[in-house]
Amino acid sequence: MQHTNPFDVGWVDPQLTPVLLAVIVLAVAGTTVLFCIGVVAYSRRRSTRYLLVTIALGLLVTRSLVGLGTVFGLVPMTVHHLVEHGVDVSIAVLILYAVYRSGPGTDQSRFETDGD
Repeated sequence: MQHTNPFDVGWVDPQLTPVLLAVIVLAVAGTTVLFCIGVVAYSRRRSTRYLLVTIALGLLVTRSLVGLGTVFGLVPMTVHHLVEHGVDVSIAVLILYAVYRSGPGTDQSRFETDGD
């Protein structure tokens, strides 16, 4: 697929293209910042739960980049949908597993002393 001008993409209303680009660029920037914060948190805690959340944040960056690539014609729409929905499922599984790993109970002192 060839690189295209996002203002010439047929599936986007030309009046909404600037808004779409702004939203996707902000999503890329925001998810990248969150991913970097996740990497720092994981490097400090070194626990499985922090790793799972950091991976989920990395998948959000990937998802945003795929959206940007689609607007510029670098990612076909079919691949876009496969990646985006696959990433959605992966993020849900990672977050639910991280919650599952946190274990039962509401004892606050356990969470303050537990490294995992």
